[in-house]
Amino acid sequence: MNTLGDEEVARLDAWWRANNYLTIGQIYLKDNPLLRRPLTPEDIKPRLLGHWGTSPGLSFIYAHVSRLIGRTGQQAIYLAGPGHGGPALVAAGYLEGTYSEIYPKVSLDEAGMLRLFRQFSSPGGIPSHVSVTTPGSIHEGGELGYVLVHAFGAVMDNPDLLAVAVVGDGEAETGPLEGSWKGISFLNPARDGAVLPILHLNGAKIAGPTVLGRKDPAEVRSLLEGHGYEVLEVSGSDVPGMHHRFAATLEEAHGKIRAIKEAGWTGARPRWPLIVLRTPKGWTGPEQVDGIQVTGTWRSHQVPLAGVKENPEHLALLEQWLRSYRPEELFDDSGTPVELVRSLAPAGELRMSANPHANGGLLTRDLVLPDFRKYAIDVPAPATERAESTRRLGEMLRDVYRDNPDSFRLFCPDETNSNRLGAVFDVSDRAFAERVTDADVSISHDGRVMEVLSEHNCHGWLEGYNLTGRHGMFATYEAFAMVSASQTVQHGKWLQEGDRLPWRAKVPSFNILLTSTAWRNDHNGFSHQGPGLIQVVLTQRGDIARVYLPPDANCLLSVADHCLRSRSYINCIVIDKQPQLQYLDMDAAAEHCARGAGIWSWAGTDDGSTDPDVVLACAGDVVTMETVAAAQILRERLPKFRVRVVNVVDLMTLPRRKDHPHGMSETMFTELFTDTVDVVFAFHGYPGAIHQLVHGRPDADRFRVRGFIEEGTTTTPFDMTVRNRVSRYHLVMDAINNAKRLPPGATELKEWCERKLAEHAEYVVEHLEDMPDVRDWSL
Repeated sequence: MNTLGDEEVARLDAWWRANNYLTIGQIYLKDNPLLRRPLTPEDIKPRLLGHWGTSPGLSFIYAHVSRLIGRTGQQAIYLAGPGHGGPALVAAGYLEGTYSEIYPKVSLDEAGMLRLFRQFSSPGGIPSHVSVTTPGSIHEGGELGYVLVHAFGAVMDNPDLLAVAVVGDGEAETGPLEGSWKGISFLNPARDGAVLPILHLNGAKIAGPTVLGRKDPAEVRSLLEGHGYEVLEVSGSDVPGMHHRFAATLEEAHGKIRAIKEAGWTGARPRWPLIVLRTPKGWTGPEQVDGIQVTGTWRSHQVPLAGVKENPEHLALLEQWLRSYRPEELFDDSGTPVELVRSLAPAGELRMSANPHANGGLLTRDLVLPDFRKYAIDVPAPATERAESTRRLGEMLRDVYRDNPDSFRLFCPDETNSNRLGAVFDVSDRAFAERVTDADVSISHDGRVMEVLSEHNCHGWLEGYNLTGRHGMFATYEAFAMVSASQTVQHGKWLQEGDRLPWRAKVPSFNILLTSTAWRNDHNGFSHQGPGLIQVVLTQRGDIARVYLPPDANCLLSVADHCLRSRSYINCIVIDKQPQLQYLDMDAAAEHCARGAGIWSWAGTDDGSTDPDVVLACAGDVVTMETVAAAQILRERLPKFRVRVVNVVDLMTLPRRKDHPHGMSETMFTELFTDTVDVVFAFHGYPGAIHQLVHGRPDADRFRVRGFIEEGTTTTPFDMTVRNRVSRYHLVMDAINNAKRLPPGATELKEWCERKLAEHAEYVVEHLEDMPDVRDWSL
């Protein structure tokens, strides 16, 4: 099908050749960027890094999407699933002029081209993959599997946006990508934008064939049609013919998308188009090297000619390869791309490398947030009333949904009601584009609450939503946040690097709510008991990582309000969904959260006139209850034993201020923990985290931390604390063992605690529940 005129073919092909030339130059050259003289070994980088094999296909697609944008005015962003095709996307931004606008030293001339080449995958330069430094990118290419989830998140509540998502056939083998085809089951064409997946099958990954590349094309088509797509296919390596065929197919796909969008919701999920593009791996590169086939095989994946500095034949082959693109036709005498090349790029912000949706902070609007205080729980006295804390948060999120109909979403793996956030269904159903039955509850085609039984999808959707300027929250069971923990790490890296780039505007924070925690998953058992994500977030750099452990509902509301207002952080909030004791009224909670930590004088026996005998510290809801109960035991049975209770809600206040911006001052640390008194610290997560955080504080060895030590089973809530040695009785014994001054009766109290633990062990086996004095305990 010939839909292109000769002039259009010439423009497309010139741009593509220029992009391929710049891609190869980034991988190989440190000098002689325009080949004004024959190549010498001195022109070659000392280390050859980068990935050629996927790059020509990526730039071929980019060229054609640019042409489509120029013809239609379509707002579009480009997401490169094969992220190690980084040089192709960097080159694309350079040819569009965006790169030089952002990085003026990388100018559109010979000197700028040389800098472009030298910086690639070099010390002090840029990574070899598509990353935060790449204009137009919202997708970190360092880990495969997430291109579609980011694309679908980007277009939610973004009706005019087209996300072109290139899926590599190696990436298509990952679990996250395999689950992400289902994104079309949650898009509403009237309210959301569109995703155009382009499955790029070049047949090979780093050292062998790909599954989909070797499958019969009919099987691949059936697989994708089974997911609900209308599959369009293009294949070949004949350059002029491929330009004609792909242009026609891309226009057909775009026409189908526009028809779907214009029709809006018709009562059935539309069959969105998907393109399968088959091209040789390493297309237009050296066919053979040393008599061995390279193009079309895994050998073209990275650096097809690895010995160019030492092997004159390889060096000559590299020069022949570079000159095959006829650079003298593509760049003028100064090294500037000629008009034929530059004319392909759309104007201004329609350039995919300059589209503001790919720098979402530019589009971010503050949420309209209600006053969190109006959802407060009445607390007549500390530790006397019980409530489901997350249920109050659900009421707050309901009103956030109502007041922000196109800029806030909750993402949850089928657990919104389970996590007590179901109040959001008062104003929005679950989103679903598949068949809805009369038996369904709070499910509709117009819903905006995102539930799918995939942590990867939920996490990635929110990342795409955040990075294009909108706000949200990812709520999941604590243990299964580890399913998507590497996504948390990758997103943290993106935010960290983005913070160093002045042209990257800050985006809404990635807010994680962990419920169904290790300490209360008594019926699910050991598989559901694991606080590991706290440790993951703590490893992120201090200017990004935030971990909050609100002990009750009012603290949770205050923390959530703060997180929803923040920018470019990873906020991890951990609190259980079960009924729990409430400690602070709203005024006290807001003050406590603002400070991050504080002394609960009502819980201890410390009057502040002198140092206490021991400090009982806590961070986390269940361990806070155990700490307050332990303090009560000590207060009643050892009334002359001075106990100070410190609760920590913002975990990042514990490090020194030079180690984290939330770190409390030395004066405040001393006011809370003293400089010499032993601290028994009951922690929600793994004990080592607290030792890590207080490193460098006065006499850090005096901190004795109790926390989750991988002891768990299907058992009672209190038995979980016993198994992990963080029960009230263990804390009392720890206080006695670590205090420098013991009053009369301490030995007898330790023996009493041992008897209570023995009594507990017998009681839970006999009665299948906790002892009444534990189960119903309050102050």
